[in-house]
Parts: sequence; C-alpha cells; structure tokens
Amino acid sequence: MKGVLILAHGSRVDSTKQTIETVVSMVREKIPEMPLQIAYMEFCECDIRGGIAKLVEQGVTEIKAVPYFLFEGIHIQEDIPGEIGEILKDYPGVTLTMGRTLGADPRLAEILVDRIREN
Repeated sequence: MKGVLILAHGSRVDSTKQTIETVVSMVREKIPEMPLQIAYMEFCECDIRGGIAKLVEQGVTEIKAVPYFLFEGIHIQEDIPGEIGEILKDYPGVTLTMGRTLGADPRLAEILVDRIREN
C-alpha cells in the first residue's frame, strides 16, 4: 500500500503546527484514500521516525516523502535523506522516495500576489 509522509521543519511556536495540520487536512479532503502522516524534523512530538512508524502500522510499504519546504537546502539535500536512510534499516520491506519541495511554482507566485494586494 502507498502512503505519504509530509515533512515539515517544526517549530516551538504552536501556531506553526496548526498551520501545517490545516494544510494537510485540506490535502486529505482531496485524496481521502491515501494514508497521510505529518512528520517534523525537530521541536514537535511526531518526528520522522514516528511518522514512518505510523504509516507502516497502517500497512503502508511504499512511502512518498513530500517536503513542505520552499527550498532545496541542506535539510532536504543531506539531513533528511540521511535520517530516513537510517530509519529504513529498521523497516526492510518499506521503500521511500522523496518528492520535490514547493520550490518556484507559479501557484506560489499567485499567492504572493494575493498577499501583496491584501489591504
């Protein structure tokens, strides 16, 4: 079974967790058949190991990790893949592929334009 791990940085500020949970709730509405799990790099209870474990508990064997990050920085290039590689040693029947960051997407430019035009 396929599932998605949505990766966020994490923060000590509670409202940031609420923001990603709201976004993921919207995603769940669009693909209700897909098991989704949020995982945070730091500062939050559900870390990457816990997120993978929760998906595996649901029977997921093919995970697509999608970073809720704007840029392909060091976390995306090195930190997260290294951590995931170590975690997957404990789950030999599970495969994981990395999705792309949000990046330079025209839809983000539209949101930025909307924010600029807000009163």
